[in-house]
Amino acid sequence: MNSSGCSVTEFILLGFSRNRRTNWILFFVFLFLYLFTVLGNGLIVTLIRLDARLHTPMYFFLSILSLLDLSYATTTVPQMLAHLVSKNKTISYVGCVVQMYAFLTLDITETWIFAAMAYDRYVAICHPLHYGIQMSQTLCVLLAVSSALCGLTCALVYTVFAMILPYCGPNEINHFFCEIPAVLKLACADTSLNDQVDFILGFILLLIPLSLILASYIHIFTAILRIRSTQGWIKAFSTCTSHITVVTMFCIPCMVMYMRPGSEASPEDDKKLALFYNVISAFHNPIIYSLRNKDVKRAFLKLIRMSDDTQ
Repeated sequence: MNSSGCSVTEFILLGFSRNRRTNWILFFVFLFLYLFTVLGNGLIVTLIRLDARLHTPMYFFLSILSLLDLSYATTTVPQMLAHLVSKNKTISYVGCVVQMYAFLTLDITETWIFAAMAYDRYVAICHPLHYGIQMSQTLCVLLAVSSALCGLTCALVYTVFAMILPYCGPNEINHFFCEIPAVLKLACADTSLNDQVDFILGFILLLIPLSLILASYIHIFTAILRIRSTQGWIKAFSTCTSHITVVTMFCIPCMVMYMRPGSEASPEDDKKLALFYNVISAFHNPIIYSLRNKDVKRAFLKLIRMSDDTQ
């Protein structure tokens, strides 16, 4: 805090535990998860970039999803790892704002990318003859850019409404990074307007994309049921299950976190929810998309053969 004691200039992130042994165990667990997240998502991006057969709309969106997972994990996990083994657990006011804005931008963008991926699967399964025309490169880029612009704009609204409030102290955030619900608990003012803004934006940024995803999959499953070939039914269904799994793991915890009133939030529950969509989801995505995807496996084996040939 500053010398006058009337305005916070830095925050203290309490993290998970004050027990040093527990923190070291958590450090190695989260270090493994983070390294796997970086390597797994980085590998998917690399494979899609190098293999011409993966230059399709589905894999274009998958590469963006992997980049987003890698990026938003990096906005929080390295700092969390440092705080787990360090006595200094502070973050500056400006650093907190930057982390909050960066995380929200990536988070919101990913939600709309999920909707774009669902639309891609809808066109591929329900209108396969028109897939190349409807899912043009221009449309894919437009969907990606509009998702990013939505993330940048809405994250700015979230962050501004949170940080225009006065923060007079205490400055201890019961969380492992600067997430809005945890930071708002330290505000020296009424946060009911923020709860309303969070609910409205949560509705726009979570329920609308989820509704679009649900509508896409209703049409997809209806089309799948019309497929007479068992092999065709299994192939169509398998292309959708990975996406549904990832969306569920990511969006449901986000919805609980951002659409409930701040007074109902428990710090420990918030940390568990944040871990789920910040660390666990990003960790699982490469596993879900690679183990269930023959094209990705084929590209990986091709990359290994290429590296063997060059030796």
